[in-house]
Amino acid sequence: MRAPAQAMVLAAGRGERMRPLTDVTPKPLLPVQGKPLMQWTLEALARGGARDVLVNTAWLGEQIPAHFGEGFGGLALSYSHEGADFGGALETAGGIVRALPQLADVFWVAAGDVFAPQFEFTQAARDRFVASGRLAHLWLVPNPPHNPRGDFGIAQDGSALSRPGEGEPSHTFSTIGLYRAEFFRSPRCEIAVGNPSGTHAALAPMLRLAMAAGEVSAELYEGAWTDVGTPQRLAALNGP
Repeated sequence: MRAPAQAMVLAAGRGERMRPLTDVTPKPLLPVQGKPLMQWTLEALARGGARDVLVNTAWLGEQIPAHFGEGFGGLALSYSHEGADFGGALETAGGIVRALPQLADVFWVAAGDVFAPQFEFTQAARDRFVASGRLAHLWLVPNPPHNPRGDFGIAQDGSALSRPGEGEPSHTFSTIGLYRAEFFRSPRCEIAVGNPSGTHAALAPMLRLAMAAGEVSAELYEGAWTDVGTPQRLAALNGP
């Protein structure tokens, strides 16, 4: 029996905008500064004390466990193979609900195609989140050029704002967050635990509803961060 995973790394996407690179390689395995992109996230999780990490896969998903295996850098890795089970990725919320039986009651989520090498997945942050009673805590980043309008805001009390008011700053969701498993269970989520039907569901609508109820907090992260969504952004990270 595996221990429940303290973190989930999202690695199931097709990476359409990265074609033709992703025609033969899943985006999380594209090289960034000498390492597969997803390796930077795994190393950061290991530094923060994670021991069990679950990775979801779909597009060319067999390549990811072939590369990392069941253990990497002190981490025990397990997989949720959405592509093999359902023929493709289930989107973020659908994928998390699919993996929920293998996840701890409180867990990190990070994207395998985001470069944030200095982010700290600390036990202290997890402890603060648990004590807060919230259902989710998100890390937002200053808006990059490709998302100038941002996604969410932060109220003075640390609550996440679905739609900041006039004149209030909006920031971009980094994809990094802490969640309680109950957020992905009924009545907040209509998908059955384990997602046996392979329902596709996005995360943002769920987050916005929870924000309206005051159940989500957020903070701004200003360290190095890149959503590696295009060949141009990948090339910029890898230099001349």
